[in-house]
Amino acid sequence: MVKIGNVELGEFPLLLAPMEDVSDPPFRALCKKQGCDMMYTEFISVEGLIRDATKSVQKLDIYPEERPIGIQIFGAELTSMMKAAEIVEAAQPEVLDINFGCPVKKVTSKMCGAGILQDIPRMVKLTETVVKSTNLPVTVKTRLGWDDKTQYIEEIAERLQDVGIKALSIHGRTRKQMYKGEADWTKIGNIKKNPRIKIPIFGNGDINSPQKAKEYKEKYNVDGIMIGRAAIGYPWIFREIKHYFETGEILAPPTVSERIAAAKQHFLHSIEWKGTTLGILEMRRHYTNYFRGFPHMKPYRMKLVTSHSPEEILETFELVAERYAEYEPAAAY
Repeated sequence: MVKIGNVELGEFPLLLAPMEDVSDPPFRALCKKQGCDMMYTEFISVEGLIRDATKSVQKLDIYPEERPIGIQIFGAELTSMMKAAEIVEAAQPEVLDINFGCPVKKVTSKMCGAGILQDIPRMVKLTETVVKSTNLPVTVKTRLGWDDKTQYIEEIAERLQDVGIKALSIHGRTRKQMYKGEADWTKIGNIKKNPRIKIPIFGNGDINSPQKAKEYKEKYNVDGIMIGRAAIGYPWIFREIKHYFETGEILAPPTVSERIAAAKQHFLHSIEWKGTTLGILEMRRHYTNYFRGFPHMKPYRMKLVTSHSPEEILETFELVAERYAEYEPAAAY
Protein backbone atom coordinates (compact mmCIF):
# COMPACT_ATOMS: atom_id res chain seq x y z
CA MET A 1 0.00 0.00 0.00
CA VAL A 2 1.42 3.38 -1.05
CA LYS A 3 0.78 6.10 1.52
CA ILE A 4 1.45 9.83 1.69
CA GLY A 5 1.48 10.36 5.42
CA ASN A 6 -1.75 8.62 6.43
CA VAL A 7 -3.36 9.01 3.00
CA GLU A 8 -3.74 5.57 1.40
CA LEU A 9 -3.49 5.49 -2.40
CA GLY A 10 -3.57 1.79 -3.28
CA GLU A 11 -0.82 -0.53 -4.49
CA PHE A 12 0.34 1.51 -7.49
CA PRO A 13 -1.43 4.86 -7.74
CA LEU A 14 -1.95 6.85 -10.90
CA LEU A 15 -1.78 10.58 -10.24
CA LEU A 16 -3.00 13.52 -12.27
CA ALA A 17 -0.24 16.10 -12.66
CA PRO A 18 -1.06 19.68 -11.69
CA MET A 19 -1.40 21.70 -14.91
CA GLU A 20 -2.15 25.40 -15.11
CA ASP A 21 -5.53 26.14 -16.74
CA VAL A 22 -6.10 22.39 -17.12
CA SER A 23 -6.39 20.50 -13.82
CA ASP A 24 -9.39 22.45 -12.56
CA PRO A 25 -12.48 20.88 -10.92
CA PRO A 26 -14.32 20.20 -14.22
CA PHE A 27 -11.35 18.28 -15.63
CA ARG A 28 -10.48 16.59 -12.35
CA ALA A 29 -14.04 15.21 -12.09
CA LEU A 30 -13.59 13.37 -15.38
CA CYS A 31 -10.18 11.98 -14.43
CA LYS A 32 -11.46 10.76 -11.08
CA LYS A 33 -14.37 9.02 -12.77
CA GLN A 34 -11.92 7.19 -15.03
CA GLY A 35 -9.78 5.84 -12.20
CA CYS A 36 -7.28 8.52 -11.21
CA ASP A 37 -6.15 7.80 -7.63
CA MET A 38 -4.78 11.19 -6.58
CA MET A 39 -5.17 14.63 -8.12
CA TYR A 40 -3.66 18.04 -7.61
CA THR A 41 -5.05 21.51 -8.16
CA GLU A 42 -3.56 23.92 -10.64
CA PHE A 43 -0.56 25.56 -9.01
CA ILE A 44 -1.41 28.53 -6.84
CA SER A 45 0.74 31.60 -6.26
CA VAL A 46 1.43 32.05 -2.56
CA GLU A 47 1.58 35.80 -3.12
CA GLY A 48 -1.88 35.69 -4.66
CA LEU A 49 -3.18 33.58 -1.79
CA ILE A 50 -1.94 35.81 1.00
CA ARG A 51 -3.30 38.87 -0.84
CA ASP A 52 -6.68 37.17 -1.31
CA ALA A 53 -6.51 37.40 -5.11
CA THR A 54 -9.73 36.03 -6.59
CA LYS A 55 -8.10 33.68 -9.12
CA SER A 56 -5.75 32.20 -6.53
CA VAL A 57 -8.45 31.72 -3.90
CA GLN A 58 -10.83 30.10 -6.41
CA LYS A 59 -8.23 27.40 -7.07
CA LEU A 60 -8.68 26.24 -3.47
CA ASP A 61 -12.13 24.89 -4.39
CA ILE A 62 -12.37 21.18 -3.64
CA TYR A 63 -15.37 18.92 -4.14
CA PRO A 64 -16.07 15.81 -2.00
CA GLU A 65 -15.87 13.39 -4.95
CA GLU A 66 -12.32 14.54 -5.79
CA ARG A 67 -10.67 13.29 -2.63
CA PRO A 68 -7.91 12.50 -1.92
CA ILE A 69 -6.51 15.68 -3.41
CA GLY A 70 -3.45 17.88 -3.03
CA ILE A 71 -3.35 21.66 -3.26
CA GLN A 72 -0.18 22.82 -4.98
CA ILE A 73 1.52 26.14 -4.24
CA PHE A 74 4.54 27.98 -5.62
CA GLY A 75 6.58 30.83 -4.23
CA ALA A 76 10.06 31.99 -3.27
CA GLU A 77 9.70 33.85 0.03
CA LEU A 78 9.83 32.05 3.38
CA THR A 79 7.23 34.21 5.12
CA SER A 80 4.80 34.02 2.19
CA MET A 81 5.15 30.25 1.96
CA MET A 82 4.48 29.94 5.68
CA LYS A 83 1.33 32.09 5.53
CA ALA A 84 0.10 30.30 2.40
CA ALA A 85 0.55 26.92 4.09
CA GLU A 86 -1.83 28.03 6.83
CA ILE A 87 -4.41 29.14 4.24
CA VAL A 88 -4.12 25.84 2.38
CA GLU A 89 -4.57 23.85 5.57
CA ALA A 90 -7.81 25.71 6.24
CA ALA A 91 -9.10 24.50 2.84
CA GLN A 92 -8.66 20.92 4.15
CA PRO A 93 -7.01 19.03 1.31
CA GLU A 94 -5.36 15.70 2.07
CA VAL A 95 -1.93 16.94 0.93
CA LEU A 96 -0.03 20.19 0.40
CA ASP A 97 2.29 20.04 -2.61
CA ILE A 98 5.10 22.47 -3.48
CA ASN A 99 5.81 23.20 -7.12
CA PHE A 100 9.55 23.24 -7.78
CA GLY A 101 9.14 22.10 -11.37
CA CYS A 102 7.30 24.68 -13.50
CA PRO A 103 9.71 25.69 -16.30
CA VAL A 104 7.86 28.80 -17.56
CA LYS A 105 10.12 31.86 -17.64
CA LYS A 106 7.73 34.23 -15.83
CA VAL A 107 7.78 31.76 -12.92
CA THR A 108 11.45 30.74 -12.93
CA SER A 109 12.65 34.34 -13.26
CA LYS A 110 11.28 34.94 -9.75
CA MET A 111 13.14 31.88 -8.43
CA CYS A 112 9.83 30.03 -8.21
CA GLY A 113 8.97 26.67 -9.75
CA ALA A 114 12.02 25.12 -11.41
CA GLY A 115 13.89 28.38 -10.86
CA ILE A 116 14.69 27.26 -7.33
CA LEU A 117 16.81 24.43 -8.79
CA GLN A 118 19.53 27.08 -9.16
CA ASP A 119 19.67 27.41 -5.36
CA ILE A 120 19.30 24.01 -3.68
CA PRO A 121 19.94 25.22 -0.10
CA ARG A 122 17.08 27.71 -0.48
CA MET A 123 14.89 25.00 -1.97
CA VAL A 124 15.50 22.87 1.12
CA LYS A 125 14.88 25.81 3.47
CA LEU A 126 11.60 26.73 1.77
CA THR A 127 10.46 23.14 2.01
CA GLU A 128 11.39 22.87 5.68
CA THR A 129 9.49 26.10 6.39
CA VAL A 130 6.32 24.74 4.79
CA VAL A 131 6.62 21.38 6.58
CA LYS A 132 6.88 23.18 9.93
CA SER A 133 3.95 25.48 9.09
CA THR A 134 1.29 22.85 8.52
CA ASN A 135 -0.14 19.62 9.89
CA LEU A 136 -0.79 18.40 6.35
CA PRO A 137 1.57 15.94 4.70
CA VAL A 138 3.84 17.96 2.41
CA THR A 139 4.97 16.67 -0.99
CA VAL A 140 7.15 18.15 -3.71
CA LYS A 141 7.08 18.04 -7.50
CA THR A 142 10.28 18.95 -9.28
CA ARG A 143 12.63 18.17 -12.17
CA LEU A 144 16.03 16.50 -12.59
CA GLY A 145 17.83 19.84 -12.35
CA TRP A 146 18.17 23.26 -13.92
CA ASP A 147 20.23 21.98 -16.88
CA ASP A 148 22.34 18.98 -17.89
CA LYS A 149 25.22 20.10 -15.67
CA THR A 150 23.12 20.50 -12.53
CA GLN A 151 21.10 17.29 -12.28
CA TYR A 152 21.27 17.04 -8.49
CA ILE A 153 17.94 15.29 -8.02
CA GLU A 154 19.43 12.31 -6.15
CA GLU A 155 20.92 14.62 -3.53
CA ILE A 156 17.76 16.75 -3.49
CA ALA A 157 15.58 13.70 -2.79
CA GLU A 158 17.59 12.85 0.34
CA ARG A 159 17.66 16.41 1.61
CA LEU A 160 13.94 17.00 1.09
CA GLN A 161 13.12 13.71 2.79
CA ASP A 162 15.32 14.76 5.70
CA VAL A 163 13.32 17.96 6.25
CA GLY A 164 10.05 16.07 6.29
CA ILE A 165 8.35 15.68 2.91
CA LYS A 166 6.13 12.61 2.57
CA ALA A 167 6.45 11.97 -1.19
CA LEU A 168 8.38 13.25 -4.19
CA SER A 169 7.20 13.49 -7.81
CA ILE A 170 9.94 13.90 -10.41
CA HIS A 171 9.57 14.99 -14.03
CA GLY A 172 12.34 13.33 -16.00
CA ARG A 173 13.58 16.49 -17.71
CA THR A 174 15.65 19.51 -16.73
CA ARG A 175 14.23 23.01 -16.73
CA LYS A 176 16.31 23.84 -19.80
CA GLN A 177 14.63 21.02 -21.72
CA MET A 178 11.16 22.41 -20.96
CA TYR A 179 9.02 19.66 -22.55
CA LYS A 180 11.37 18.84 -25.43
CA GLY A 181 13.23 15.62 -26.06
CA GLU A 182 12.58 12.40 -24.23
CA ALA A 183 12.11 12.25 -20.46
CA ASP A 184 14.99 10.45 -18.74
CA TRP A 185 13.80 8.29 -15.86
CA THR A 186 17.25 6.85 -15.08
CA LYS A 187 17.88 9.10 -12.07
CA ILE A 188 14.33 8.53 -10.85
CA GLY A 189 15.11 4.81 -10.84
CA ASN A 190 18.41 5.47 -9.03
CA ILE A 191 16.54 7.26 -6.25
CA LYS A 192 14.31 4.22 -5.78
CA LYS A 193 17.46 2.08 -5.40
CA ASN A 194 18.81 4.35 -2.68
CA PRO A 195 18.32 2.54 0.67
CA ARG A 196 18.05 5.89 2.47
CA ILE A 197 14.89 6.81 0.58
CA LYS A 198 11.77 5.70 2.44
CA ILE A 199 9.13 8.04 0.95
CA PRO A 200 7.11 7.23 -2.18
CA ILE A 201 8.72 8.31 -5.45
CA PHE A 202 6.41 9.08 -8.37
CA GLY A 203 7.70 9.29 -11.93
CA ASN A 204 6.40 11.81 -14.45
CA GLY A 205 7.09 12.49 -18.11
CA ASP A 206 6.08 10.91 -21.44
CA ILE A 207 3.67 8.30 -20.07
CA ASN A 208 1.13 8.25 -22.88
CA SER A 209 0.02 4.61 -23.17
CA PRO A 210 -0.72 1.58 -21.00
CA GLN A 211 2.26 -0.27 -22.48
CA LYS A 212 4.68 2.51 -21.57
CA ALA A 213 3.21 2.82 -18.09
CA LYS A 214 3.82 -0.89 -17.46
CA GLU A 215 7.31 -0.75 -18.96
CA TYR A 216 8.37 2.19 -16.79
CA LYS A 217 6.72 0.77 -13.68
CA GLU A 218 8.77 -2.40 -14.00
CA LYS A 219 12.00 -0.83 -15.27
CA TYR A 220 12.32 1.99 -12.74
CA ASN A 221 10.45 0.50 -9.75
CA VAL A 222 8.61 3.75 -8.97
CA ASP A 223 5.79 3.76 -6.42
CA GLY A 224 3.32 5.33 -8.84
CA ILE A 225 3.06 7.32 -12.04
CA MET A 226 1.97 10.92 -12.54
CA ILE A 227 0.28 11.67 -15.86
CA GLY A 228 -0.07 15.14 -17.33
CA ARG A 229 -0.38 16.03 -21.00
CA ALA A 230 -1.59 12.57 -22.09
CA ALA A 231 -4.73 13.07 -20.00
CA ILE A 232 -5.73 16.38 -21.62
CA GLY A 233 -8.92 15.63 -23.52
CA TYR A 234 -8.36 11.92 -22.83
CA PRO A 235 -9.17 11.12 -19.18
CA TRP A 236 -9.68 7.47 -20.20
CA ILE A 237 -5.89 7.01 -20.06
CA PHE A 238 -6.28 6.16 -16.36
CA ARG A 239 -8.80 3.36 -16.81
CA GLU A 240 -6.88 1.99 -19.80
CA ILE A 241 -3.62 1.78 -17.84
CA LYS A 242 -5.33 0.08 -14.91
CA HIS A 243 -7.05 -2.42 -17.18
CA TYR A 244 -3.73 -3.23 -18.85
CA PHE A 245 -2.03 -3.73 -15.48
CA GLU A 246 -4.77 -6.10 -14.36
CA THR A 247 -5.31 -8.11 -17.55
CA GLY A 248 -2.44 -7.49 -19.95
CA GLU A 249 -5.03 -6.51 -22.54
CA ILE A 250 -5.63 -3.18 -24.25
CA LEU A 251 -9.07 -1.85 -23.35
CA ALA A 252 -11.28 -0.75 -26.22
CA PRO A 253 -11.03 3.05 -26.64
CA PRO A 254 -13.95 5.28 -25.68
CA THR A 255 -16.78 5.40 -28.18
CA VAL A 256 -17.95 8.53 -29.97
CA SER A 257 -20.87 8.85 -27.55
CA GLU A 258 -18.54 8.53 -24.54
CA ARG A 259 -16.26 11.23 -25.91
CA ILE A 260 -19.10 13.61 -26.63
CA ALA A 261 -20.68 12.99 -23.22
CA ALA A 262 -17.36 13.72 -21.51
CA ALA A 263 -16.68 16.82 -23.60
CA LYS A 264 -20.19 18.10 -22.90
CA GLN A 265 -19.93 17.45 -19.16
CA HIS A 266 -16.52 19.12 -19.10
CA PHE A 267 -17.82 22.13 -21.01
CA LEU A 268 -20.95 22.65 -18.91
CA HIS A 269 -19.05 22.28 -15.64
CA SER A 270 -16.37 24.64 -16.95
CA ILE A 271 -18.74 27.51 -17.69
CA GLU A 272 -20.57 26.86 -14.42
CA TRP A 273 -17.33 27.07 -12.43
CA LYS A 274 -15.48 29.82 -14.33
CA GLY A 275 -18.22 31.79 -15.99
CA THR A 276 -19.20 31.69 -19.65
CA THR A 277 -16.33 33.64 -21.23
CA LEU A 278 -13.41 32.00 -19.41
CA GLY A 279 -15.08 28.60 -19.39
CA ILE A 280 -15.39 28.66 -23.18
CA LEU A 281 -11.84 29.88 -23.72
CA GLU A 282 -10.15 27.36 -21.44
CA MET A 283 -12.08 24.41 -22.91
CA ARG A 284 -10.60 24.98 -26.35
CA ARG A 285 -7.32 23.19 -25.64
CA HIS A 286 -9.20 19.97 -24.89
CA TYR A 287 -11.21 19.53 -28.09
CA THR A 288 -8.36 18.28 -30.28
CA ASN A 289 -7.75 15.34 -27.97
CA TYR A 290 -11.40 14.56 -27.34
CA PHE A 291 -11.84 14.08 -31.08
CA ARG A 292 -8.31 13.12 -32.15
CA GLY A 293 -8.23 11.00 -35.28
CA PHE A 294 -11.79 11.80 -36.36
CA PRO A 295 -11.64 12.13 -40.16
CA HIS A 296 -12.69 15.48 -41.66
CA MET A 297 -13.19 16.91 -38.17
CA LYS A 298 -11.62 20.28 -38.94
CA PRO A 299 -14.85 22.23 -39.70
CA TYR A 300 -16.42 21.06 -36.44
CA ARG A 301 -13.26 21.70 -34.45
CA MET A 302 -13.05 25.22 -35.88
CA LYS A 303 -16.60 25.87 -34.70
CA LEU A 304 -15.75 24.62 -31.22
CA VAL A 305 -12.63 26.79 -30.87
CA THR A 306 -14.09 29.97 -32.37
CA SER A 307 -17.61 30.05 -30.96
CA HIS A 308 -18.42 32.32 -28.03
CA SER A 309 -21.91 30.93 -27.57
CA PRO A 310 -22.67 27.98 -25.23
CA GLU A 311 -25.72 27.13 -27.32
CA GLU A 312 -23.67 27.00 -30.51
CA ILE A 313 -21.03 24.79 -28.89
CA LEU A 314 -23.66 22.36 -27.60
CA GLU A 315 -25.23 22.34 -31.06
CA THR A 316 -21.83 21.50 -32.57
CA PHE A 317 -21.52 18.54 -30.20
CA GLU A 318 -24.84 17.25 -31.53
CA LEU A 319 -23.66 17.69 -35.12
CA VAL A 320 -20.50 15.71 -34.31
CA ALA A 321 -22.59 12.96 -32.72
CA GLU A 322 -24.76 12.73 -35.83
CA ARG A 323 -21.87 12.91 -38.30
CA TYR A 324 -19.77 10.24 -36.56
CA ALA A 325 -22.53 7.94 -35.28
CA GLU A 326 -21.01 4.93 -37.07
CA TYR A 327 -17.37 5.85 -36.54
CA GLU A 328 -15.18 3.71 -34.29
CA PRO A 329 -12.36 5.87 -32.92
CA ALA A 330 -8.90 4.57 -32.13
CA ALA A 331 -7.07 5.10 -28.85
CA ALA A 332 -5.15 8.34 -28.37
CA TYR A 333 -1.76 6.62 -28.59
